[in-house]
This record gives sequence, structure tokens and C-alpha cells, in this order.
Amino acid sequence: MTEQLPQFGFGQPAGALIQYAYTVADIHAAMATWTATLGIGPWFVRGPFTPAAAEYRGRPTTPTLTLARAFSGHAMVELVHQSCRTPSVYREIIEQRGHGFHHWGVGVHDIDAEVARHAALGHEVAFADTLPSGARIRYVDTSAAVPGFVELIEMTPDQDTTYTRIHRAAMGWDGTDPVRSG
Repeated sequence: MTEQLPQFGFGQPAGALIQYAYTVADIHAAMATWTATLGIGPWFVRGPFTPAAAEYRGRPTTPTLTLARAFSGHAMVELVHQSCRTPSVYREIIEQRGHGFHHWGVGVHDIDAEVARHAALGHEVAFADTLPSGARIRYVDTSAAVPGFVELIEMTPDQDTTYTRIHRAAMGWDGTDPVRSG
């Protein structure tokens, strides 16, 4: 068993909120607005892509997504754009109440234990996938308890490295090169 650090490379402790995520109608306009209004950046864009192993409410799904991620302090802001009408955890909320807040991300070492903990609270898995780093994610439907989903993010060493790289780019960012690949 590998040693589990009490906090991740970007400064948040395991089990804490590490991400606030929002769906957006136009990812480029949203990045520009968040940067101009809140000074957040640089943004690291992934996509458009179709998750290879995604499941929505227990069934395979193939949405086309673009993600933009940036840090503000030790917390990540994620903007999510779905460019198709394929059923997904994102489309579900967009159709219910439009674009806006979608989920919190929580970095965990033992994702299976956290899924079981949430199941005991009555929070079912609404979305499951595996990230390019090999880390697993599970969105649990916490909407009966709090106004959004909770994304459990398996913080493998590679996933920690990815988020730490994005965090380091934000520290002391001078406003240049506001949109980057990755």
C-alpha cells in the first residue's frame, strides 16, 4: 500500500472540496467572463471529447464534452460544456434548471469506501467514468440533501500531478496565455 498524503500537491486535504463545477452554454465566452470578472486563470481546456467508459444512471452514455479548469487559491473551478443532447448528468440539470452550478468535487483516496458511505446515506451513483490519468470518478446524487451532485475523484498520484500542474500555473499568473490545452 502506498503512503497517502494528508493533503494534495495543490494544498487541499483529502476528503475536502477541491472543485466547484458549472455547466455553461459557451465555454470560450464563459472562460473570458470568469477571467474578466473574477481574475481566474489560466484555463486548461480538455476537449471536445467523448468519455470512453461513461455511465449515466447505470447505462452507457456518449456525451460530447469540453472542460475548462482553473484554480482560484487552492480550489479548482471547472466549466463544463456539453455540445450534444445525449443523456448525461449534465444534460439532466441543464434541462431541469438551465446552466449554472452543477457539482462539487471531493478528492478521495478510497473511492469505493466513499461510494459505499454515500450509498448508506441514500446517494446513488448518477455518473461514472475513468479519467485519462486512470483515476475513477463517481458523481453521487446528493440533490435531496444539498443543491447539487458530489463528484468523488480518485486522487491517484497521476491525478494529483495533473491538478497540481494546473494549480501551479495559477499561482502568480500574470494574465498572459489565458487559455491552454490540457
